[in-house]
Amino acid sequence: MVREKVTVSTQTLQWKCVESRTDSKRLNYGRFILCPLMKGQADTIGIAMRRALLGEIKGTCITRVKSENVPNEYCAVPGIQESFHDIVTNLKKIVLRSNLYRTTDASICVRGPGYVTAQDIILPPYVEIVDNTQHIASLTEPINLCIRLEIARSRYPRKMPDTRRDGSYLIDALFMTVLNANYSIHSYRNGNENQEILFLEIWTNGSLTPKEALHEASRNLIDLLIPFLDEEEENLILEDDEHTVYFSPFTFFHDNFTFFDNFTFYDKLDKLRKYQNKALKLIFIDQSELSPRAYNCLKRSNIYTLFDLLNKSQEDLMKIEHFRLEDAKQILGIIEKYFAID
Repeated sequence: MVREKVTVSTQTLQWKCVESRTDSKRLNYGRFILCPLMKGQADTIGIAMRRALLGEIKGTCITRVKSENVPNEYCAVPGIQESFHDIVTNLKKIVLRSNLYRTTDASICVRGPGYVTAQDIILPPYVEIVDNTQHIASLTEPINLCIRLEIARSRYPRKMPDTRRDGSYLIDALFMTVLNANYSIHSYRNGNENQEILFLEIWTNGSLTPKEALHEASRNLIDLLIPFLDEEEENLILEDDEHTVYFSPFTFFHDNFTFFDNFTFYDKLDKLRKYQNKALKLIFIDQSELSPRAYNCLKRSNIYTLFDLLNKSQEDLMKIEHFRLEDAKQILGIIEKYFAID
């Protein structure tokens, strides 16, 4: 456990982690402060952050289970101590960590007798298990247990599809990475002004640390508010000469083939220039539906935001290891999504 003494700044707004501990693999705790705030601001931020922590962070869970020779979910399987329903319940408790953007498959194939735990799950390389000791089933006879799994990453609550599909069973997955979040306010007098300190307490399931959860919730909350910067509704001018973004050429060439029509794409870039430098820096690439490989390529090249991405030249991007033409198509789609370019 780590605790730090709280020192209040009297000028600039600052945040700090004042307590951090790991109670178990599936329970982490963190306490943070933000100060100094004017009277009323702590409540505004605290309410928004708590809702973002509990509802705007994606988690990874097993969502479907399929096993041969299981007539129904509640039947007893010969040679297995648990019913299939109990096995499904144990699979629901498994905590996963990933950067998935779509569903993926996993499997279990074990021969008894013996205990089946989360360590026996065969996963793709971009999905990790937080606690490998989670119990799944107990095999009492020399039989084969083969289960196919579907894994997804989403927010909670999630609209659940049909309960059964091709002999598979749906798991009512709980995608909440943050188990609980609270905030409290400390008021104090600073000269002639009343100021406040915001305290945030965060409990996570181990797939994210409380600090990572705080950062992701903040980015997601900012992302929800970015549309209000759009000038379309009132025809407002948001440009400021001091904050105008100048973009490098962003065309891609492959074997003498021009992927984008130059005139059309540069016309799109002209539309992008209306957005402020600050807004672009608040759009993180991990909030976009990039493939895991493309995301990792950009991350290794220190590209974290849309601002970083749009300020890379064609030559810079094509020098990135394992970067492909398909990635360029995907990136353009993301740009069009965020800036509503037809």
